[in-house]
Amino acid sequence: MHIVLAIGCIVLAVVALVKCLPKNPDMFFVQNKRTKGFWTGMTGGAVALTLLGFLGIGPFGLLFLLAGACMAAVYLADVNPAVSGKPDSY
Repeated sequence: MHIVLAIGCIVLAVVALVKCLPKNPDMFFVQNKRTKGFWTGMTGGAVALTLLGFLGIGPFGLLFLLAGACMAAVYLADVNPAVSGKPDSY
């Protein structure tokens, strides 16, 4: 079960990073969502943390997995929709 959780967290983090890279840096400023460099670093850090957690480096493997997944989830749920340039649909 730990392997399934770890793979899910890694996939989530990689998807967040891949979605962040092609975004227009100006959209981050317009939407008041920090900078593209900040979010690229956060999603890259999420990938690194989940990989460290998967490899079991250090005594905090599960903590690294969950922290990386949370970082990626914040980007995907809040920042990515705002900087995608698509209008909100209510």
